[in-house]
Amino acid sequence: MLRLVCTNTIYPEHSIIGTSALKIRIEQLNTIVGDINGNTKQVLGALSRASEAGMDLLVLPELAISGYPPMDLLERAVFRDAVYRANEKIIQSTGNTAILFGSFVSNEGPGRRMFNAALLAHNGKLISTTHKTLLPTYDIFDEFRYFEPNRSFDVVEFAGHKLGITICEDIWNTENEIIYHVYDQNPAARLKEKGAEILFNVSASPFSKGKAPLRLKMLQKHARELQIPIIYANQVGANTEVLFDGDSMALQADGSVVATTEMFEASFTDVLWKDGQLKSLSEYVVRDFSIEERIYKALVMGIRDYLDKSGLKRNLILGLSGGIDSALVATMACEAVGARNVTGLTMPSEFSSEGSVTDSQKLARALGMSIHEVPIKSLFNEFSTALSPLFEGTEFNVAEENLQSRIRGGLLMAMSNKFGSILLNTGNKSELAVGYCTLYGDMNGGLSVISDLYKQEVYALSNWLNDSYFGREVIPYDTINKPPSAELRPDQKDSDSLPDYDVLDDILKRYIEDQLSRDEIVGSGHGAETVDRVLKLVDLNEYKRRQSPPGLRLSAKAFGIGRRLPIVQRWTGHEADV
Repeated sequence: MLRLVCTNTIYPEHSIIGTSALKIRIEQLNTIVGDINGNTKQVLGALSRASEAGMDLLVLPELAISGYPPMDLLERAVFRDAVYRANEKIIQSTGNTAILFGSFVSNEGPGRRMFNAALLAHNGKLISTTHKTLLPTYDIFDEFRYFEPNRSFDVVEFAGHKLGITICEDIWNTENEIIYHVYDQNPAARLKEKGAEILFNVSASPFSKGKAPLRLKMLQKHARELQIPIIYANQVGANTEVLFDGDSMALQADGSVVATTEMFEASFTDVLWKDGQLKSLSEYVVRDFSIEERIYKALVMGIRDYLDKSGLKRNLILGLSGGIDSALVATMACEAVGARNVTGLTMPSEFSSEGSVTDSQKLARALGMSIHEVPIKSLFNEFSTALSPLFEGTEFNVAEENLQSRIRGGLLMAMSNKFGSILLNTGNKSELAVGYCTLYGDMNGGLSVISDLYKQEVYALSNWLNDSYFGREVIPYDTINKPPSAELRPDQKDSDSLPDYDVLDDILKRYIEDQLSRDEIVGSGHGAETVDRVLKLVDLNEYKRRQSPPGLRLSAKAFGIGRRLPIVQRWTGHEADV
């Protein structure tokens, strides 16, 4: 699974050179939560390669042994002890090349059982252990649940240099996409005051759509304000819904970036630190991705790692409706595992348009994936006949609409069970937000790929794929251009039940991600009646989201482990009453 990307350079045989120079490798690993043996093997492999290349110091990400986020595995004594043994094995394996790696260590004093730590080892001995100071407890983070915070600061003496060592949040003390905390400590500044000549940060900083430029801005601000070079090593890969882009780098004290890694891939870069200056020893990787390309790379990585790290076959199935959502997910599935490993089912009913089938077939041909047609009209009629005594005297309504979705969901799950395929859910964030989806129907699946993309973002990414990535029509233009519809009743369109998506998505983003109040959203120009309706739909459909598959996280506030709201509550609709 590990693929290292770098333009390799042969270095002369090394030794620690006192105060003159240090050859430093920054490597981002794609670790698996809980795979202590596998992660340790990755660390030792990186150490061996760095030693062969003549590096003086190898820098690795946060919690590289346990993987991030380990969550309640940390509560198990047997898990903690296994990590402690792995720490010791790595320490004893060091020789001329030192290693700085993230792990956790035992707290022998009062407080929580562990410290989130960065360990520096050299020549078989532990040189220093640095504890993390700022423990995030917001969104997907819950570190204060497990770890005791650091309460003192000092530099680390190594090879005649004074190193300032920090861990992830320690340098995010004042800036983030959503400001949850204003910390009263600035670890980077404290270490500079203590005489640090260079700042290291071992990190497991998750990807989000706006994170890369914000991260760079934050690192440059530290470098310029403190007049200190920075070595930043971040995790890469996906663990369940949390995506990591890597984005490791080295910056001069003036904030200029001198060395970079490949984003979304296990990779490394080498630098020489001499006379207070950093010089790249590797090819500079240009990473001026568009936001669409970043999203695409992140989601493809998320699909692939979800399968591989879970020990699942690279064998995927999904429903193809002829609509934009399933077309986009199918495209990414084929990119992630190869088109020969992806199967689509198109399941037309009496309410389906001709394009439901023909557009699905056109997409499958363009991608090279398999597609099968399984009409559901007869199945729907069988259900309707069985239910007719109970439904007598009632009008066709959401019950019959959802029945069609559940028939399709059942067929897809049958294929999944029969052939060992993983069913990909194709619902987007707009629909999931307002509950425009069916439990035990189109909400079925093992992984929700685009649950953190609003409908308009789905269109933007689909157009980018055709126009820029493929340079040809892969997602059919008819799919992109036709009005979105669930096709569960005659002449149905999404706009019959929901505001137009440009209006809906803007309200949703302001409410979910920007966390604005009802009055603030109305004040932005949206009609009060529309805002009230949308907010009510969002809050009252929390019960559906609790039962949805894990969804790949792309935003600063995604549905899932980072957004915790009650199902039973009486706040919605009463904000103006207090």
